[in-house]
Amino acid sequence: MSTQNVRALLFADDDMADVMILSGFVQLMDDDIVSLIALTLIADPGSTRYPENVCIYQLTLSLYLMTQCQLKLRDSVTSLAQTLDNIEVAEERNPTERRLDHLTLKLIERKVVIYLINSRPRPMQSSLCLL
Repeated sequence: MSTQNVRALLFADDDMADVMILSGFVQLMDDDIVSLIALTLIADPGSTRYPENVCIYQLTLSLYLMTQCQLKLRDSVTSLAQTLDNIEVAEERNPTERRLDHLTLKLIERKVVIYLINSRPRPMQSSLCLL
């Protein structure tokens, strides 16, 4: 579902829809997203006075969920490379003041890159047996 949502939203001409981060829903989110929300609130404590500042684009959240699924399911390198391209497009569409969106996109980009580095084949080490 997240993949279909990303495809539909990535190149849509409409304004991107916001997902409000309400305090009651934070406990349902995973640790990474909760940490990013806390980081944005620490960096700008006044943002809690303006609820529109504590939100994330639907595209960003869908990319995050899609990437988490891909990593857990050990998706192909080709699919993950496409995800990196999608992240780049999403970053270009985000206004600079959208801290939570930018942090989330950087987080998922880093997760994919680390996964790709750790999953690449390693050269076999030869062992010498001396008798």
